[in-house]
Amino acid sequence: RLFQRGDTDGVFQFESDGMRRLLIDMVPERLEDLIAANALFRPGPMDLIPDYVARKHGRQPVPRVHEIVDRLTEETCGIMVYQEQVMQVLHELGDIPLRKAYTIIKAISKKKHDVIDSARSEFTAGAGVRGIDEIQSNELFDLILKFAGYGFNKSHSTGYAIVAYQTAYLKTYFPAFYMAALLTYESQAKKVEDWFGYMEGCRRVPWPDSTPEHPHVGIDVRPPDINRSEFDFAVVFDPDEPPSTSTGHIRFGLGAIRGVARDAIRSIIGERERSGPYRSLHDFCERVDHGRATSKTIELLVKAGAFDSVHGIEHRAAMLATIPEAVSAGKQLARDRAAGQEVLFGDPESIIADDSSSPAALLKDVVPWNRMTTLNNEKDALGFHVSGHPLDEYSAILEEYCTSSATGLGELPQGSAAVLAGMISRVRPVTTKRGDRMAMLTIEDKSGSFDAVMFPEAFEEYGWMIEKDRTLLFTGAVDLARAQPNLQVECTYPITDASTHLATRIEVLFRDRPGATPEDRIATIAEVAAVLEAATGQASPARGRSVETVLLVDVEDHRVALRTRSFRVVPTPELVSGLQDRVGTGNVRVVGGFVPAVRQGRGNGRGRRQYAQSG
Repeated sequence: RLFQRGDTDGVFQFESDGMRRLLIDMVPERLEDLIAANALFRPGPMDLIPDYVARKHGRQPVPRVHEIVDRLTEETCGIMVYQEQVMQVLHELGDIPLRKAYTIIKAISKKKHDVIDSARSEFTAGAGVRGIDEIQSNELFDLILKFAGYGFNKSHSTGYAIVAYQTAYLKTYFPAFYMAALLTYESQAKKVEDWFGYMEGCRRVPWPDSTPEHPHVGIDVRPPDINRSEFDFAVVFDPDEPPSTSTGHIRFGLGAIRGVARDAIRSIIGERERSGPYRSLHDFCERVDHGRATSKTIELLVKAGAFDSVHGIEHRAAMLATIPEAVSAGKQLARDRAAGQEVLFGDPESIIADDSSSPAALLKDVVPWNRMTTLNNEKDALGFHVSGHPLDEYSAILEEYCTSSATGLGELPQGSAAVLAGMISRVRPVTTKRGDRMAMLTIEDKSGSFDAVMFPEAFEEYGWMIEKDRTLLFTGAVDLARAQPNLQVECTYPITDASTHLATRIEVLFRDRPGATPEDRIATIAEVAAVLEAATGQASPARGRSVETVLLVDVEDHRVALRTRSFRVVPTPELVSGLQDRVGTGNVRVVGGFVPAVRQGRGNGRGRRQYAQSG
């Protein structure tokens, strides 16, 4: 079922969007299907995927070629997917030894025509002994030529499929443990932007006890914690939570915090194991080895959220401001202890423990960070956001209007139009040789990051919006010509303006209120018509594009859709609010789905040429 729904984040060889689409279409039911999928999903055999899927599901008949060929290709719907199948056809039909058959398919893949011509003659002669005439044997050899050029080794594909099934098994029955191990490995082996998509993937993973009636989906990945995190990512259970394969959360490893030395982390964890949990920032600074854990280390721990469990996320700014004082006091205490001095009124740790005030009272009184500052500082320490994301508040808008994400961009056709949303994490202004201004961008969404370019014409119109850490909608053309998928930005808008530029229609549903009369309904429709009439004809490139309005009316047991050409309006927030006032908040829906066409050859091309030459 995991393979059938394409839920293959972290599953060996089956992670790409294209492979997921193949799995969903194929609906694998046995290991042999996974072996075939592995062999089909590569250049060459990809062309055969539609035929394979259609034949597997009975939508297309499997052609009959010859008894031997039909028998050898029965498991792959009449298609020679594997090198072994080609070798067996050469052997059983053409009486060619298997060792030589392997040499022949290698020659075919390398287009060695002299070997191919010789093999054709040998095959035709051997097939003639089995009663196959020359015309049919040549047709069969042409079929072999078609498949042998890209036939994949079945034993290799089988090894891949077995490992894939094992990883899928672990993800299915031990999801939290498997994903924690995956995050640990990937975070050590790759750059942040190449693996943090797995963080978002954790939120889609079903637990073993999930059922259609009682779905249990999503593993919570929480920020690092000074008292609960290990060095690597680990599964952690809350105090009142029974440990099982269907409970727990993944806790970010302290070792994944950028800029923190391994020795410092091991020292911090060792002290915690010896003397118990840290009770506050001051307690931490009094116990930690300052030769390993410097003030910069503590600052990164605070920014990453490691002290939230003792002071609260709202006090991160206060913690950061308190670090110099707490470190100074901790170092002085360490010097006093080293000199054998006793504290006059007892151990400060016991004083802190007995203090009836909260740990927050020990912190400096400073203005708390706003949400964006908190998230940006968290990203500085971890490489991305964990406790939240700037796009979280726009989830409904993204689902309605975006056509792709950072990780899905490479699966779109070259030159196709796309709509994506993200936060600008890097801006590099460029001036062309002709003096035109353009920009190179790196844009981050919840799945990853992608590069984008704004050529002079687009930059002249929309460049005023382009600034680091700003969250926007981007429309443009997919460019697969570079090493990584790229977006050539045509337009950009504030996310809150998505409906005014990317909607396709407004739907207004009229529901009868309890006790309402037919006259009341007519009056409500008249009020809605007046609101729409006042907004008609106000479209402009700056204001947005006009869309049709569909009025939905319940008549007895039917819902009637009334379409009119008279009311084409721009679905601005003000208009939507006005309609909601008349019919109720849940009865007005702005439907997305419009994707602006890519304007081929846009601009004078000077920026494009310089971009291409820049590498």
